[in-house]
Amino acid sequence: MKRLHVLVEGQTEETFVRDVLNPHLLSFEIFVTAVLVSTKRVKSGEKFKGGVTNYPQVRREVWNLLNDTGAAAVTTMMDYYGLPDDFPGQASLPRGRSCYERLAHLENSFQTDIGHRSFIPYLSLHEFEALLLVMPSVIEETVSGKSAVESLTREVAGFASPEEVNDGAETHPAARICRALPSYQKRLHGPVIAARIGLAAIRERCAHFNDWLLRLEKLSSRA
Repeated sequence: MKRLHVLVEGQTEETFVRDVLNPHLLSFEIFVTAVLVSTKRVKSGEKFKGGVTNYPQVRREVWNLLNDTGAAAVTTMMDYYGLPDDFPGQASLPRGRSCYERLAHLENSFQTDIGHRSFIPYLSLHEFEALLLVMPSVIEETVSGKSAVESLTREVAGFASPEEVNDGAETHPAARICRALPSYQKRLHGPVIAARIGLAAIRERCAHFNDWLLRLEKLSSRA
């Protein structure tokens, strides 16, 4: 059994890793631990967890996990939407390119800055909620409120993949879901919706997420 650490930016991703990702990877003999980014520490030693506000904070947390020599690898699950301006590659981000090319630029810059062979960078395109837009019907079934299937389906109809739903302040995936279903709560509903949709359906529609999961599966001693 190999161990994998996943540095996540919020409790939604933490629950998703624990309840959806870990059971899947256990079948590949990989045990996954989700670790929340610590936003700050106080003199008592207590940590305030969740959210990415600056890159040095992320870098420190990644290296804390890489120092665990018993782990096979360390990866991340953080949103591309809302990344801090000091994140590696932001200053040289290729404008006018596809979202996949911009994301590859950031992940490659992240990998270069960390510079460790056991590090696997992953940024969610554009954020966690994109995975939920794979099946608007499941979002509606899970979140109490008005009918939202038709409106959410129209919201993503112009994109080849839910991952491509853009990152504008009013148009990023979470904003679209909240507009259609104001009672949506990310921490409460997000992981449940993802589990009900299932990894197979998510992987089929979300190529970047699928590529990441393939890399994690290859860590298996059976690979």
